[in-house]
Formats: sequence, C-alpha cells, structure tokens
Amino acid sequence: MSERKVFCEECRNDVAFTINEERMDGTIKGEKYSYIGKEAHCVDCGSEIYIAEVNDFNLSMLYNAYRDRNNIVSLEVVLAIPEKYAIGKRPLSLLLGWGEQTFSRYCDGDIPTKQYSEILQKLYDAPAYYAEILENNKGNLKTVASYEKSKRAVNELLGRTQSTRAKMDMTIEYLLSKCEDITPLALQKALYYIQGFYYAFYKTFLFSEECEAWVHGPVYRDIYFRYRDYRFDSIEGNDEFDDSVFSSSEKAILDSVIKNICCYSGKVLEEFTHSETPWLSARGELPAVTASDQTIWKGQIGDYFSAVKDKYNMINPNDIKSYTQNMFGQI
Repeated sequence: MSERKVFCEECRNDVAFTINEERMDGTIKGEKYSYIGKEAHCVDCGSEIYIAEVNDFNLSMLYNAYRDRNNIVSLEVVLAIPEKYAIGKRPLSLLLGWGEQTFSRYCDGDIPTKQYSEILQKLYDAPAYYAEILENNKGNLKTVASYEKSKRAVNELLGRTQSTRAKMDMTIEYLLSKCEDITPLALQKALYYIQGFYYAFYKTFLFSEECEAWVHGPVYRDIYFRYRDYRFDSIEGNDEFDDSVFSSSEKAILDSVIKNICCYSGKVLEEFTHSETPWLSARGELPAVTASDQTIWKGQIGDYFSAVKDKYNMINPNDIKSYTQNMFGQI
C-alpha cells in the first residue's frame, strides 16, 4: 500500500491506494492488443482510481505490445541511440534527412513507421552503418562540432580511434625518416596530398582526421601545435623506421609523395593548394590573408583528387609526378 494519497471519486476524499498488475486489452489502429498493465484501487472502498503515472505506464505497455507484434523498434533502443553516438536529437534528425523534430517525437513515445523503425534499429545495431550515414550526410549538420563529437564516438565503438591516430603518427615518422629537409609547412602539405591521392587510387582515406583551410593552405591542427616551435626550420627525424607497418598500397602513395611532392618547398606546395578546389571551397569568399578554421571535408578532398587522377590518366601512384610538374609550371 502506498503512503501517498490521491482523490477517490467514490469516497470523495484523499485516500491511500494499492497498485496491482492486471492483464489488459487495448486497441491501436483497429487492432486489439493484450498486455500486463497496472490498476490502482482505493484502500477504503476498493474502487479503481485514476493516477497519472499509472495511466502513462499502461499506455506505454500498450505501445510496447504494438511494437512487439509489428516488429517496431523499442523506445529503449530509440532513447539509447543519441547517447551511443554522442549526438543530439535534432542533429540526428537532420543527419537522417528527417524533419528537425521527428526523432524527438519518437523519443517522446510516438511510434515510427516500419521504414523508419528499421533504420533506427539498424543504427543502434550497426555502428558501421551509422558511421557511413554520418560521413555521407555530415553536410546536413549545422555545426562542425556536432560532426566531430559524433565521429569520435563511433570511431571508438568501431575500434578505429587508436589505429587511425597511430596511422598518421607513423606516416609522419616515415616522412621525417625519408626527407632530409622538411619543415612544418611542408609536412602539413605532404599529409594533405597523401590523404588525397590515397583516396584517389584506393577509394578510402588513410587518416580519419580532418584538416582546416588556414591562410597557408590545408593544416591538421594537432600536427601544427606539435611542430610549431620548429617554425621555418627542418623537423628532426629518426633515420631508422620499420616501413613494414604499411601495406604495399600505403607505401606506394607515401613513396610517390616523398619523391614527387616533398621535393618542393613548403611555400611552393602552399601555392599549389591555393589553386585547388578543396582549400578554395572551404574558405569561400574569405580574403587570402584572413584567418580561418573552416574544415576541408574529406569528401571534398576525395572528389578533387579522384578527378585529378582521371584528368591526368594516372595508372599508378608514380604518375602523381605529371600533376605536380604541371602545377609547378603554373606558378
């Protein structure tokens, strides 16, 4: 028996009550559903009394019965999705191409259609599926921060965070071991070209990190702060590096970039990037000397360098030379 008291219509007084489980029936869309609900009864006269939370519970159980029979995603799963992928309800709706309030309504108990239910269940069950949607539809999000936060969460679920970060670190170590004279500016451009040409040839990105459209060209922010104290001086490297950590395809791109791109100074490579679509598009109408932290989306980089590969009829990574020679000739 509850110590709390509520109003009883029969007794016309505030009374204590008991709550019992009962099998109940309800109707949704003309179909009858049975479920285990609850009833509250006055301890004095035994009459059934109305309690808002009991009524809400029964409605929830009726909806659950409907979901079970029609194979509709559960409310628990719906509520778990934003937390799992570190994204807000409204951004998730936008990411999926739905109305801005659609996902919020489902969190409040509205029942999704069969089609939307299948999408939601798959989102919860398959982080790789969510990662694909996040990458393909990130332009729907209103802030870069929403994308980056959710990207970190799904990468962690997929076990990518450590390995992809290590991939960039290993790439830098390899570049420093092979290039006798590489400044922080040249290093940034080499990483950018590795990312672009690796996608052009193999249709996947080597790094998970996004770069930004700074005044001096594409920049990976964390790498900038790591090496900024070198300023215009060459970065010290370790001559001994075990390149067996790279696959043959990865090494083919790295070696070609070292041979055909790292032979140019950082300032020359900066000029290259200033005439390329990814940097120009990310900055928009900003003057060349205006600071910016606009992200150069990997999709833009991939599209651009895929087009470059096609334009120059590149068969293998060594053919990067034709592009860089042409770019140098235009300076």
